[in-house]
Amino acid sequence: MKKTIYQGTATALVTPMTSTGVDYDALARLIDFQLEAGIDALVAVGTTGESATLTPEERTEVIAQTVRRGNGRVPVIAGTGTNDTKHVLEYTRQACDVGADAVLVVTPYYNKATQNGLIAHFTAVADASDKPVILYNVPSRTGCNLLPATAARLAEHPNITAIKEACGSLAQVTELASLCLDKLDIYSGDDAITVPMMAVGAKGCISVASNVVPGLVKEMTNRFLRGDVVGAGELQRRLVPLNKALFLEVNPIPAKAAVSAMGFGEEHIRLPLTPMEQPGRDKLFEIMRNLGVNIG
Repeated sequence: MKKTIYQGTATALVTPMTSTGVDYDALARLIDFQLEAGIDALVAVGTTGESATLTPEERTEVIAQTVRRGNGRVPVIAGTGTNDTKHVLEYTRQACDVGADAVLVVTPYYNKATQNGLIAHFTAVADASDKPVILYNVPSRTGCNLLPATAARLAEHPNITAIKEACGSLAQVTELASLCLDKLDIYSGDDAITVPMMAVGAKGCISVASNVVPGLVKEMTNRFLRGDVVGAGELQRRLVPLNKALFLEVNPIPAKAAVSAMGFGEEHIRLPLTPMEQPGRDKLFEIMRNLGVNIG
């Protein structure tokens, strides 16, 4: 029987930066903020953490710093995916070496592997990893859709334990659950439909919004897990404006603007991404204030 890594809410952490590198002090304060809110797990160096533009050394150090700051209080999941299997193997070994509890591996982007290619890719990673592997399907960004039947085949591997599903289709999520819920934990990768996904079997979410309101997102998943589906739905509806605002521009542009306004470092984001434009920024900050978030 495979072990569940966590239930509830994991935060896909923003990586605070300055013009000269990662702001590790701001990262530590952001992690403390998450832990004080009772978050269930932390994801370092995912898409929201600007993994695509971190150097290999920065990737490893951000993961290591997150592990140290977490100090065993919650699982730390390290993003190690790229579109080059060789590099994924290297990043995965490094993440395991610095103490990550699991690795999150996105489908290869741009290359657009076939389903057989995805099986070969993820199998190679799972064979090389000392820690559990979470598949990550986000076809809107990668151009590559990990189909439910393929996920079911990969679930036979003893080291592949979960999937972060952000396909945007409840029909596909339901098919995925029908095929492999007994051997693969499912996490919502789309804040807008976490509760509907939990209704068909997801154990929680990997959230962008919880960078900003970790307590509310945590309470939403907690309510569902306690059997309060109506209460969970109420919070899902309350978070609609924030979830929409955090994707007014490509993630993590709005999330970086949000955490910076909350005092967690500068609003520095690496090219080719650029800072959030003013109309969206004004709307995002208004929504945050309406949710009781203290911003400068």
